[in-house]
Amino acid sequence: MSIEGRDVVRLGSSRWPGTSSRARAPESPPLHAYLLDADDDLAEGLDIRTRFAARQLATARVLEADTGECDLESWFAAVGHGPGLLILDGLVAVDTRITNRTVTELLGSGDLLQPLSRHVDDIVERVASWRALGACRFALLDSEFAERVLPWPQIGHALLRRSERRAEDLGVLRAISCQPRLEVRLVLFLWHLAARWGRVEPTGIRLMLPLTHRLLGQLVSAERPSISHALGRLADAGLISGTAGDWHLHGSLDAHLETLIDGTARLMTARQSRRSRGDRIA
Repeated sequence: MSIEGRDVVRLGSSRWPGTSSRARAPESPPLHAYLLDADDDLAEGLDIRTRFAARQLATARVLEADTGECDLESWFAAVGHGPGLLILDGLVAVDTRITNRTVTELLGSGDLLQPLSRHVDDIVERVASWRALGACRFALLDSEFAERVLPWPQIGHALLRRSERRAEDLGVLRAISCQPRLEVRLVLFLWHLAARWGRVEPTGIRLMLPLTHRLLGQLVSAERPSISHALGRLADAGLISGTAGDWHLHGSLDAHLETLIDGTARLMTARQSRRSRGDRIA
């Protein structure tokens, strides 16, 4: 990665109007980076000569966030009508809260963050917040960046595909959340993450993500105690082991689902048998 002037701004402890006491905002201007070096996939549609020409103008401001809650509103304001904030490194949890419930989306390197759109006809109030689950770096893609890369529409198309991928991923998560049994939701969700962040091992997949029980609950629509009990049952079945930051998925997704489906079938059979005995006694 070639970065022109490695210095980047860090999120400080100063509070900005309208931010929580735990959120942090940038304190000073950052320097710039060659975006096509920091994110190779954005140059996938360019030949070598075109990439060299585009590299000189496809520069972006780089900002850095430490672990914890952070306020991105000032950065979004700087984006203006540009594409958004591109995650270069790290993991970000995007929380959306409605009344007393919070759902979370997990984003990583290559994902594009955009400000929460507000419509005048919105009735349900929602609140967005962001958490860096580790040290993160962002590229600020503002309107000036968009103008500079106009001669190379392949870059804009690549960024558009990033937004489409995020929308598709949300569709997958919605489908997973519709599963009535929590163990099935957890298994499907963890294997979904494994496709992107997992590391293959002889016994299965290793997932080194800081997924606490509370965070998993926000990701699969469940309460933290229910997550703990479900993970315990999955561990007893030999399907999942580990703790936050070092999860292990043993076997394969098909094997997991088969085990859970067979277990559900046996449970239903046992319940029907007990019900039939109760009817005969009555």
